[in-house]
Amino acid sequence: MDSNRSAASASDRRGTEIKLIDVSKAFGPTTVLHKVDLRVSAGEFVAVVGRSGCGKSTLLRIVAGLERPSGGRLLVNGEPLDGLNRQARMMFQDARLLPWRRVGENVAVGQGGRVDEAVRVALERVNLGTRAHDWPAVLSGGQRQRVALARALVGNPPLLLLDEPLGALDALTRMEMQTLIHDLWWGTARTAILVTHDIEEAVLLADRVLFIDAGRIQAEFAIDLPRPRDRTTADFQALSRRVLHRVLLRD
Repeated sequence: MDSNRSAASASDRRGTEIKLIDVSKAFGPTTVLHKVDLRVSAGEFVAVVGRSGCGKSTLLRIVAGLERPSGGRLLVNGEPLDGLNRQARMMFQDARLLPWRRVGENVAVGQGGRVDEAVRVALERVNLGTRAHDWPAVLSGGQRQRVALARALVGNPPLLLLDEPLGALDALTRMEMQTLIHDLWWGTARTAILVTHDIEEAVLLADRVLFIDAGRIQAEFAIDLPRPRDRTTADFQALSRRVLHRVLLRD
């Protein structure tokens, strides 16, 4: 496996390019994003970290088209976004499975409920190929998140948006899911944007880590470490401490 996928040529990038230009978002009198400028290249994995309420999830929802900016522009592959971002699929902290539908039917929700070959392939990719006929109630928390990931992967979307998808999992299951998300992203060259409170998770997965505070991007860190990453190495730990120090720093 190539340890530096960022060296891939532009023709190898099959993801979506995202560009935010002076994007602001206000809810009533409260402004949660202030003139954010950001470019995410096709095939790039970007992680966004920061304290609760800093605007991370709002930023992700704007990219998804679930919220409209109060000001500025959002471009998807160079074109202004109008409505939902059809390039994107989103995964949340809560798996949001329908308990009255079986696993395969939950994965197929976004395509009219048809359990077809695309659904079966998505379940195979998250190692749940034999569970299509099970009910969500018999699955563990980690398995339910795998179903949610499979649902996000159906049809090979070029943009994957991850809003604290592993926050509710135990430590070991979380590490397993981190590896799964990394390997699935690596194998497809899609674009991924991850919102997380976990600094090590951000450094483990991302090409670039952004720190948002008070609705503004305050710092950016290039994660120039070979993949797959080993969180026990001195370089990994040093970079994680550097990001954490900036997040904890009070201006």
